[in-house]
Amino acid sequence: MELQRILDVRPGVTAIIGGGGKSTLLLALGRELSARGRVVLCTTTHIFPPAGVPCLVSPTADELARALERAPLVCAGARAEDGKFGPPELPVAELAALADYVIAEADGARRLPLKAHAAWEPVVPPEANQTILVLGLSGLGKPIRETVHRPELYAGRLGVGLDEPVTPELAAKFLKLEHLHDRVLLNQADTPERRELGRRLAAQLGCPAAMGALEKGLLECLY
Repeated sequence: MELQRILDVRPGVTAIIGGGGKSTLLLALGRELSARGRVVLCTTTHIFPPAGVPCLVSPTADELARALERAPLVCAGARAEDGKFGPPELPVAELAALADYVIAEADGARRLPLKAHAAWEPVVPPEANQTILVLGLSGLGKPIRETVHRPELYAGRLGVGLDEPVTPELAAKFLKLEHLHDRVLLNQADTPERRELGRRLAAQLGCPAAMGALEKGLLECLY
């Protein structure tokens, strides 16, 4: 997919926020980048441990360094409820000193494709050199109340009702109002109709944007 090139992922810390494919992007980036260097996956909120990746529970710096000698891709975190991982006890700056790339999932969206952020969200590490916002195109055309995590915030900031359908224009306006990202990835572009909606949305963002269907291994640069 050439994720690194299209998303301009550089050595250091990259944060992923939004909805509609964060964990999929986390794992796909990790697998691709591990062919080039040492990669640590982590979260500043909560994630399920990535499939097929060695997951270290509350590792020390020495334990993490040894794990990266054995395998170029690992996940580090602390045990949380329901089998999830929480933030690692090691500071992100220390993770970055041990690995070439640290990819941090820095947001939660309750598995919904769109997200409005409360005042304490997202939890982006200060060391991040880029924040990629993922937006699930499956959420377009549906009422705000059905497709957005924190729908009241979303509708209130836009000045519309909860039953208002999310158009590309409304979604672009909301992203620009929040302005929490450096780059946008429009995911779930599985059909020609969604790809057309995605192009309409991306044209209004005024920032680098890509579109694809991560679970199918598809990705293209738009702007």
